[in-house]
Amino acid sequence: MKEHHYQAQIEWTGNQGIGTDHYTHYERSHTIQIENKPLIQGSSDPDFRGDPTKHNPEDMFISSLSSCHMLWYLHFCSVHNIIVEAYTDTVTGIMIEEKDGRGRFTEVTLHPIVTVQSQDMQEKALTLHKKASEFCFIANSVRFPIKHLPIIQVKMKEIK
Repeated sequence: MKEHHYQAQIEWTGNQGIGTDHYTHYERSHTIQIENKPLIQGSSDPDFRGDPTKHNPEDMFISSLSSCHMLWYLHFCSVHNIIVEAYTDTVTGIMIEEKDGRGRFTEVTLHPIVTVQSQDMQEKALTLHKKASEFCFIANSVRFPIKHLPIIQVKMKEIK
């Protein structure tokens, strides 16, 4: 078994001079710094008094599920001679919030639209989503269902 280590530094930047003396007196702003990578400006979701112009943990969470799936999917396509020419995903997630403020995600759905080079690649391209799901590190770390609603399309050839 191989072990991988990750590190990030999170720094709260929302102190308006009086700290957290009251729930409404501080910003939820923070930075996420990972060595040799661009700084990420973060906040909480606007429903929780956050800045809507900054990334929030929930958005980053569903994005990490989507990007992990995509990277595994592209890998499996490459080793199975499936030529992917375009890949987009509009990932959605449902999080419930309890009366006491606790919350959790109950599901995430990936909606990948994949463009492959030729029609004979479509069937295999569709089946590789299941394999990518089985290998995705992030998906294997959650305790709720991750649904996949892929669309596989063939690249349109230009008529000259």
